[in-house]
Amino acid sequence: MKSKELTKKIVAGKYKNLNIKLPSSDSTRSTKSIMKESLFNTLQFDIVGENFVEVFGGSGSIGLEALSRGASHAYFFEKDKNAYKILRENCFNIAKNDTTCINGNSFEEFPKFIKTLKKPAFFYFDPPFSIREGMENIYEKTLEIISMIPKELSLLIIVEHMSSQKMPESISTYTLKKTKKFGKSSLSYYV
Repeated sequence: MKSKELTKKIVAGKYKNLNIKLPSSDSTRSTKSIMKESLFNTLQFDIVGENFVEVFGGSGSIGLEALSRGASHAYFFEKDKNAYKILRENCFNIAKNDTTCINGNSFEEFPKFIKTLKKPAFFYFDPPFSIREGMENIYEKTLEIISMIPKELSLLIIVEHMSSQKMPESISTYTLKKTKKFGKSSLSYYV
């Protein structure tokens, strides 16, 4: 018997109701619908015509939702080979001309990428939770690459993290604007 494919729908915008394939939960963790709704209620029309960068891409569901709601281009980083294959397929099927997928370790690829980015962007960081094996210092490493973003290239930085993780009041020149909690997960916004 064939196992049922995991999917999630795009919630709003020009790609509304299109399916996004999800990788296995062994390699990635999908963002809760309530968090996604809150995120896009916060971003509203600010993302229209702007770049969106999803640093730990997984299926690409956040960046593809941003494109559906009017972002001009989305960039994705994904290290896991199976998740990357699904990410590329999702991008190809939904918005192949408006997406760039980068296969590799975000901590190695993002510093190279940020040097080539010409236009400001919204940055979405959703690293694996630190409770996963081998991820004990994931937040320190994530804060380190956030601090590399030149101020003139950042429209907003959003970090999805474990609610138990205390986020700093500032990261380099960025200041914590707000944190919204959704059970075990939270979103922190830096400007």
